[in-house]
Amino acid sequence: MNQKLSVGDTLSEVFSIYRDNAGVLLPIAFWLFLVVAIINGLADSSAILLLVASVVGIAAGTLYQGTVVNLVKDVQDGRRDFSAGELLNSATPFIAPLVGAGILAGIAIGIGLILVIVPGLILLTIWAVIAPAIVVEKSPVMKSFGRSRELVRGNGWPVFGAIVVAFLIVAIGTIVFTAIAASIADGPLLRIVFSALASTITAPVSALVAAVLYFRLREREAVAAPPSAVVEQPGDSLS
Repeated sequence: MNQKLSVGDTLSEVFSIYRDNAGVLLPIAFWLFLVVAIINGLADSSAILLLVASVVGIAAGTLYQGTVVNLVKDVQDGRRDFSAGELLNSATPFIAPLVGAGILAGIAIGIGLILVIVPGLILLTIWAVIAPAIVVEKSPVMKSFGRSRELVRGNGWPVFGAIVVAFLIVAIGTIVFTAIAASIADGPLLRIVFSALASTITAPVSALVAAVLYFRLREREAVAAPPSAVVEQPGDSLS
């Protein structure tokens, strides 16, 4: 097995899983992010509603990430065995640690990007698979940062490349949907619908990139480790 991580191969697997499982990925994303879009649309200038919208947005995003991680784990044998409801339920117990890790990582990466761009990009890369480590290995929040760095070590550039491509796809998709909404008409209902649609189409990409990267890095870790050191990680069964 070639131990070198490839951006092209990673993205090829991402879009293959997206295509084959769109019937699960898209409906889950739509209903989660429709709720977020509605609250954002109602928030307007209300500080309380804006805070609620932020909390709901973080919770929805992390729940979706956890769901996608479990889906990618489920299809490692070439087929999906669990329903959308089962995948969603399996990710629910991890909302709190995922939110905590996401907030901590977001603050650190944001500070790094604002002060000096390079450190922020480095953190973005070495912490790319925090969420999968939490969901699959049941890593505690703080330990998930070290686990992600351990997995990414030696594969920083291809991991960074995959993250950049995912970011560009999400950004372009969001811009396109926003432009379409603006060209049709101006109104809160339309903005809510197109906001939900934009998130529905683009959210699977970034979530799948993180999940696929995690499992590919796990494979390389297993190949590189001595046979006696290869042990099953806790939480490898979907529950």
